[in-house]
Amino acid sequence: MHETDNASARGAPIDHASASRIAKQAAKQGGEAALGYYRSISEGDTKDGKTDYVTVADLEAQEKAIQVISEQRPDDSIVGEEEGALKEVPTDGACWIIDPIDGTSNFVRGASTWTTSVAFVYDGEPIAAANYLPAAGDMYVADTEIRRNGETVSVSDVTDREVFKVVPTVWWGYHRRDEFSEITKRILTNFGDMHRLGSVQAVLSMVASGAFEAAVTNVEVNPWDSVAGVHMVRCAGGKVTDADGDRWTPGSVGLVASNGHEHEAVRKTVDSL
Repeated sequence: MHETDNASARGAPIDHASASRIAKQAAKQGGEAALGYYRSISEGDTKDGKTDYVTVADLEAQEKAIQVISEQRPDDSIVGEEEGALKEVPTDGACWIIDPIDGTSNFVRGASTWTTSVAFVYDGEPIAAANYLPAAGDMYVADTEIRRNGETVSVSDVTDREVFKVVPTVWWGYHRRDEFSEITKRILTNFGDMHRLGSVQAVLSMVASGAFEAAVTNVEVNPWDSVAGVHMVRCAGGKVTDADGDRWTPGSVGLVASNGHEHEAVRKTVDSL
């Protein structure tokens, strides 16, 4: 479906296994299309800022992912980052959420952390998701559990804050760098280590698989940057809330994902900003 179509048009329900299979296929096809341009493309046009890139690889990857979905689910809505897709998740019916390259700044500079992300949502609730990191060779797929390259994984069992690895994620514009600085200070004061990768979906996949204990931001996160990874963290036994501690849903302000231990302490890194 296209941006001009009725956002509430209903596609048929689908089981978890079928949804995750299609999501994996779409992420794989989109990611392979993008990989064909990796380290052979220069910085593309910018959309909203000096580091908000859009490349021919983004556009082709989204087209490939949509093609896979449309061939099997022609009546479903499509939400995506690039043109030709809806920008909000319908609360009614079947919907696929696509980010062709999450981490485009990394992609155009030749860094390996970027993700092709596909999630399936029905009546506003995530059912399945796939996050593919082509340059790293990792495929994360979630339905009722999460698997990395076919093997079941889960959030870490670390409970000691002094060992926690916490990731400040999304990006703060220059007019909000004071908030970023404060979050960084709070992480370094209260936890063991801090990382920043530049791909929200990659980070959430890694929280879900136990590489990191938590990821935080106090800004509103686009659905294509978040829904797949949020579903993965929850399937892996973790917890995801907004900045106030309420259950995270698309459109929430802030996103706090953790392994479930010390979640409130993690949430306080974005409190009152």
